[in-house]
Formats: sequence, structure tokens, C-alpha cells
Amino acid sequence: MAENETDLTAGAPEQNGEGQAAPATAATEEITYHAVEKDGQVTAIWEMQGRKHLRTIDPRSRQGQDILRLYTAEHHDEVAVPEGGAEPASS
Repeated sequence: MAENETDLTAGAPEQNGEGQAAPATAATEEITYHAVEKDGQVTAIWEMQGRKHLRTIDPRSRQGQDILRLYTAEHHDEVAVPEGGAEPASS
């Protein structure tokens, strides 16, 4: 498969019109964002509620840039482990 999907989960609770957190119910699920990548580039951002696709966001748009910036700011300290599962030996 040429395209990859990365989970960009939103960390903030949903807000109602009064600026208060909306009550959690069994019928509502958390909104998450998934980056669709092709050849190492993000080509789209999917806004999802559970398994339901709500909309597609252009990663070049202001909102797309904000979502990507938030995601990369949260994950900038993570270190990738090589495929062998062990870190390379230093000489």
C-alpha cells in the first residue's frame, strides 16, 4: 500500500457553545485526526469520530498546519528504534 495513516489524536475535550466541556455520553466518541501520507509527505488529514469519517482537511490550510504543528510538538522527543529492535552498537 502506497499510503500510510498516522493517528493524530486530539488531546483537548470537545467544547460546547458556552466554553465548557461537553458531557461525555456513550453515543459520542472522541474526535481524532489521522494523517494520510504518500512518499513521506502528508497529503490529507482525516477528521474522524470513532470509525466515522467527518471531513478531510488540507494539510496546507491554516487548520491543517495547526493540527500538524500540535502533533509534531507532542512527539518531537520520541526516539525511533531501528528495525532490529536494538540500538546500534557504538565503536
